[in-house]
Amino acid sequence: MVCQGIVLGHIISEKGIEVDKAKVELIAKLPSPTTVKGVRQFLGHAGFYRRFIQDFSKLSRPLCELLAKDAKFVWDERCQKSFDQLKQFLTTAPIVRAPNWKLPFEVMCDASDFAIRAVLGQREDGKPYVIYYARKTLNEAQRNYTTTEKELLAVVFALDKFRAYLVRSFIIVFTDHSALKYLLTKQDAKARLIRWILLLQEFDLQIRDKKGVENVVAGHLSRLAIAHNSHVLHINDDFPEESLMLLEKAPWYAHIANYLVTGEVPSEWKAQDRKHFFAKIYAYYWEESFLFKYCANQIIRKCVPEEE
Repeated sequence: MVCQGIVLGHIISEKGIEVDKAKVELIAKLPSPTTVKGVRQFLGHAGFYRRFIQDFSKLSRPLCELLAKDAKFVWDERCQKSFDQLKQFLTTAPIVRAPNWKLPFEVMCDASDFAIRAVLGQREDGKPYVIYYARKTLNEAQRNYTTTEKELLAVVFALDKFRAYLVRSFIIVFTDHSALKYLLTKQDAKARLIRWILLLQEFDLQIRDKKGVENVVAGHLSRLAIAHNSHVLHINDDFPEESLMLLEKAPWYAHIANYLVTGEVPSEWKAQDRKHFFAKIYAYYWEESFLFKYCANQIIRKCVPEEE
């Protein structure tokens, strides 16, 4: 009987899904990058395990800034701290559980002035456990939303991000009751608020007030870790990001991939650059270390470097 195995770079067992310690140990021993290529390779490896790391995009931001076009490579204390923290989080990443489709899902949402984040989990025998962490940096327009709209955006982001888990399932969403009331009763709702209402109607939701619950639930979920010492059977030892080691220059879709993974765009971009970029970003999505595009003929195509 197989107790545990490695599948697509993850250790799968009856306890849940966790990082492959052998891969992580190699990453943890990496010296500080001295080139942009080195930074890109490290983020590619670390990003493969982003679902295990809360606030991944926030932690990796100093390194992502080095990837901006025409940015001067300066490895300072912020970059070193980011590099060390990511390695530390990788080596102490908690086990995330596979979903139990018989149990309701719980979604904890949070919004700040610059980012929104969500935790997808479930509760078994009264104890919460994590399935997925997600975070998104707000763009310039979203930062101008009201506090209530940001709270709602966090809910919409969570439902969209975890859609594959939540469709046709019962969901408990921890958020601000007043924010939801605002959305449903606003007479002169903006177009985006109407879209949000339509999205909420797709799900079987129960809204619970996050006040007094947020610190307990989110804090507990973010600290879950389960020790293990079971035998490991190596089923598949391929690491998808190894192709990054072969890249001599950034692919044409580098900025698109960086945005979908980290939520960041080059800081030196002008308003026109951002407008052009966000006008086309909707056609792309990131799935397990690969970038795909929805084409006009309804075919989904994988994005590859020009050399391929």
